[in-house]
Amino acid sequence: MKINVKKLTRDAKLPVYGSANAAGADLFACAAEAIPAGETRFIHTGIAIELPEGTVGLIYARSGLACKQDLAPANKVGVVDCDYRGEIIVALHNHGSALRQIAAGDRIAQLVVMPYYAGEFCEVGEITETPRGASGFGSTGK
Repeated sequence: MKINVKKLTRDAKLPVYGSANAAGADLFACAAEAIPAGETRFIHTGIAIELPEGTVGLIYARSGLACKQDLAPANKVGVVDCDYRGEIIVALHNHGSALRQIAAGDRIAQLVVMPYYAGEFCEVGEITETPRGASGFGSTGK
């Protein structure tokens, strides 16, 4: 699938897959930023993308960055709608107790492009029953 990418800054990097079968493409910071412990900073990528209609871009943490440096998207999973044409910005949160530095060119998150279904929400008086019913929040076991 072809995804058009526009560089908004000269030094911006296009997303790159780390291996032949990687589901997520790395997103790169286009400027340096310090993220104090317990705080969130908006990290610019310097790119805008044109996702195909019927797809969504999901921004996830990079496992090494999250597990080793305590940095992950503040909203857990960012959503890039296919009609959005602005800059991709990652709200990166420092979950640790130390200041973390992001350098221009650092990999900061990963972008997974997936198809989605847009449902039509219809109000009804009743919905169908299932064996599970309304049980939630751990009701099916650990």
